[in-house]
Amino acid sequence: MSSDIPIVGLAGFSNSGKTTFLEKLIVELKSRGYRIGVIKHTHHRVAVDEPGTDTWRHSQAGADMVALAAPGSISIIRNYSGDPEPEHVLSMFSGVDLILIEGYKKGKWPKFEVFLSDKAERPNIDPSELLAVVSNYKPSEQAVTPYIGLDDVTKAADLLEMAVLGR
Repeated sequence: MSSDIPIVGLAGFSNSGKTTFLEKLIVELKSRGYRIGVIKHTHHRVAVDEPGTDTWRHSQAGADMVALAAPGSISIIRNYSGDPEPEHVLSMFSGVDLILIEGYKKGKWPKFEVFLSDKAERPNIDPSELLAVVSNYKPSEQAVTPYIGLDDVTKAADLLEMAVLGR
């Protein structure tokens, strides 16, 4: 695993606000000068290459990994026979200050739990991995886990700097 790069997950069920919160958090962290890597894990098969393109044709011919290099970006497609373990994906990352993961709820890294008050379902996060609860639900005053509102990415970035990035 990329042990030298800090990792933080966002755990929550579908339509809990994870992607919207993550998008805002990336903008906030970028404004502070951080280089951010993101992993989005899904259990659904997705097509990320256009049928008929050269890279698609290379994959169809049997290439295990295809890279498309162009001015300003590199896109890499790596084929796996099953669902890649997070360690495989993390091993491909370099040149970033922080990796944020949306998904892989069971991974052993610090996490933000994201949920909406009108949803009954919440992920079961190990308390030792829980950085904060991100929600539109305000917990009681006795709650011990830090609470962050869905729009309060400044507070989330401050917490990441203090607890994860060591600043």
